[in-house]
Amino acid sequence: MKSLDDCIFCKIVAGKAPSAKVYEDQHTLAFMDLMPVSRGHTLVIPKEHSENLYEIDNPTLAAVAATSHLLAPAIRRAFEPDGLRIFQLNGAAAGQTVFHYHMHLLPKFANEEDRFLKRVASSDDELQKVADAISAALDIS
Repeated sequence: MKSLDDCIFCKIVAGKAPSAKVYEDQHTLAFMDLMPVSRGHTLVIPKEHSENLYEIDNPTLAAVAATSHLLAPAIRRAFEPDGLRIFQLNGAAAGQTVFHYHMHLLPKFANEEDRFLKRVASSDDELQKVADAISAALDIS
């Protein structure tokens, strides 16, 4: 499995950096964003390192999409947002700051300010509570 020693997401996959894990399977990992835009802001990454959409192979991309599709209804059940945004950024000019392919699942609540560019760090305890709520709402039958 391809990884980079200096990539924070590769370190999370390897268990060398902490995360509030939501879901994991053979090809993907989902965990809470450290600077959430909204309650339930979840990242879905491939375990194998690809920098961006230009590098990721089709089966790995499909695995990330499938995990996102699994998590979306869990996020809806856990938090009842008014909508869900999916963000995926490629390159620094597009706003990518971690150069390991990932998708942002962003619950959007009608009564809250749009904070995508005004992100604020969340506590480890809060991230774990949110991760646990989504994990508990997963329908993996």
